[in-house]
Amino acid sequence: MTAATPRRALLAVALAAAAAATVPGGAASAAGAPRGGAKLPAGAAGARTVDNRFWYSHAHWLAGSHRGTAAVGGARPGLEIKTPAGRTEYTDPHTARKATWEYASWTSPVHRSAVPATEAIASWNARTPAGTWIRIELRGTYTDGTATPWYVMGRWASGDGDIRRTSVDGQSDGRSTVWTDTLALDGPAKAAGLRIRDWQLCLTLYRKPGAERGPTVWLAGAMVSDVPDRFTVPASTPSGPAHELKVPRYSQEVHIGRYPEYDNGGEAWCSPTSSQMIIEFWGRKAGAEALGWVREGYSDPQVCHAARSTYDAAYKGCGNWPFNAAYAATYRDMAGVVTRLTSLADLEVLVRAGIPAITSQSFRAEELTGAGYGTAGHLMTVIGFTAAGDVIANDPNSADNPSVRRVYRRREWETIWLRTKRRNATGKEVSGTGGVCYLYVPARPSAAAIRALRTVGVL
Repeated sequence: MTAATPRRALLAVALAAAAAATVPGGAASAAGAPRGGAKLPAGAAGARTVDNRFWYSHAHWLAGSHRGTAAVGGARPGLEIKTPAGRTEYTDPHTARKATWEYASWTSPVHRSAVPATEAIASWNARTPAGTWIRIELRGTYTDGTATPWYVMGRWASGDGDIRRTSVDGQSDGRSTVWTDTLALDGPAKAAGLRIRDWQLCLTLYRKPGAERGPTVWLAGAMVSDVPDRFTVPASTPSGPAHELKVPRYSQEVHIGRYPEYDNGGEAWCSPTSSQMIIEFWGRKAGAEALGWVREGYSDPQVCHAARSTYDAAYKGCGNWPFNAAYAATYRDMAGVVTRLTSLADLEVLVRAGIPAITSQSFRAEELTGAGYGTAGHLMTVIGFTAAGDVIANDPNSADNPSVRRVYRRREWETIWLRTKRRNATGKEVSGTGGVCYLYVPARPSAAAIRALRTVGVL
């Protein structure tokens, strides 16, 4: 059975971040950089609900304020430490281990959002070799002109030898709160009409004192949104003939009992299991060295590796959305982001361009025919559509790998994915996931992929 995700129920609306990869010819100026915005389904009334802003080109990294950092060029531009701005001590709250680190930081330009927002989430892609890590912070300005604190959206490293990868609990100013990976306006502030007008990021890069190199950040940014509360969503129309991508199939259930220190073992590994399917769809695999710690005889050891590599020590789970996207980007020339889409038509555009997507949904057992379970939060991979427009998904909550492929009814699936409000098994009103999905693509995607990403508002 798939595991519930308790903290998701605390959110009024689940949200996502969207970004593109390092696009061919992506030397746009900071002022003229591509900006995505989710569009409404055809025929739907209402305003734009999503605004995206990401930095990833050499010109992007030259912008903003540098304190010891520098923009680096090449095939995949990034941000690195040039001259440390200072030293600091960090005591890991999960291990009590204290260490001294050199650091440098970069603060982005202020982005004025096209959508006054109730929620925000950051995304990043980075390389953090042993002895390095990064911190991602976000600060917003409210529509009344006051500012939020600098909220920590993650302390992150690809490994766990130096620090424990972690979100930060307990961050709030009384009007907004960080729930693991999501900054959300509190209910009273939202009801009173307060919104986030603009925002900026601060990236702090850390390395061991005296080291020659530190981490490299390839992409960073955020998505903000103001999606209305809704129990039902507009129906989309199927866009064409059947189409299915050949995505590897992995079951989370075969890993039950393995490594319970990572979110109770495979029972709760829907997110990293789905991530691994897409990573391998793009031809990337974990090497023998990375898998050396996995017990001999365990099937699909790369799924165990994905769980360990996405584990959030504060959340005590593998379901942190940007941690999964950042994990995907640790593979050769891959980019990973979290996004929000507005209809199944958007997903069809992506799938027909060769891009599978990992989606987040919650539902009662009777709401999704053929699933055989209910869940407060679950990730699965959309790999295609039937001729009738029904959803073909690789659902990791399956008994074994061969049974992972499922076909779900279009209207049922669209509802459980896009709604932001629902009733649970006891009749209580709880939140829905509101169109959240992960997108993983090569760092230099094809022209068709770029067109699709632009069409759905990601670029």
